[in-house]
Amino acid sequence: MTAVDEYGMAKFLEDFEPPEGLTAELLRGEIVMMASPDLVHNIIVLLMSRQVPLERWYGLQTQDIDILDEASVPVPDLVVVAPDALPQAGRLLPSPLITMVAEVVSKTSVHRDYGVKRSIYAAGEVPAYLIVDPIMAQCVLLTDPDGKGDEANYRTQHIAKFGEPVALDVLGIELDTSGFGTFTGVKPHRYP
Repeated sequence: MTAVDEYGMAKFLEDFEPPEGLTAELLRGEIVMMASPDLVHNIIVLLMSRQVPLERWYGLQTQDIDILDEASVPVPDLVVVAPDALPQAGRLLPSPLITMVAEVVSKTSVHRDYGVKRSIYAAGEVPAYLIVDPIMAQCVLLTDPDGKGDEANYRTQHIAKFGEPVALDVLGIELDTSGFGTFTGVKPHRYP
């Protein structure tokens, strides 16, 4: 894909309004549409956002991220940024301003959350990426991004089962996961 095509896709997505009940994001030049999340997902995002101390951090939902040098505009479930780092306005938040992103795995997003987005957020040098997985009842905290493009990855990985606290050192907090729900009747996967 050429730079013109990637720019065209980003421009198209900027003006695109998905059908009601769907959201869209650009991942490595591909527009991906997803159904609205279910209740388990939304409650986990709510519980996470309430633990982000507002006096030091903003926990933003449905925020489009501009991953520099990537044909990607992901929309994480939660974006954590220092208030003084925020621009005055705009749809796209540049990835260098972000301290942490979190994705809650859905029944259809396993590969994207553990694979494609892991590489995209690392390429964007987002310091911490938290994958909250209600299928496997675990949190996977990725830190120390390294590399460029498809080869980017996080060097450090910590896994905690739901019920165990997750030390989010980049935010100076310990995340309580005891209230995180799980999906029932969903086939387990092999990630991380």
